[in-house]
Amino acid sequence: MAEKNIIAYFNSPEQAEAALQQLKGQGLRLIDTSIDRVHAYPGSGSDRIMNPITSDFPSLGYLTLGGDFYDRDAGILAATSVSASGMSGGGPDNRVTGIDTVLTVIVEEADFEQAMQTVKDAGALV
Repeated sequence: MAEKNIIAYFNSPEQAEAALQQLKGQGLRLIDTSIDRVHAYPGSGSDRIMNPITSDFPSLGYLTLGGDFYDRDAGILAATSVSASGMSGGGPDNRVTGIDTVLTVIVEEADFEQAMQTVKDAGALV
């Protein structure tokens, strides 16, 4: 049987988890599911505190935003963020605020419409 995908965005992991539990409670044929957070910058950045005067770090974005940039230009561009300078509070821990949680569901095609309605009713942006 064919499969369909749903990518739904939520305000929090708890909201996405509640929607997933509703889907599971309906007895829908779910193939695979995942819940992930979306961050403004790739990677987890520096895992240790370093002195910017004596340490070698690739960019200001790496040091202040915790981003692992694969390219020097991306690190420079990220450093233009007001959060990188410390002149703005940004979101908590410089995370994207708002709709930053993604629920991905692969479901049998016959259950797609019901699953889609369930995530919409749970407050998803789809």
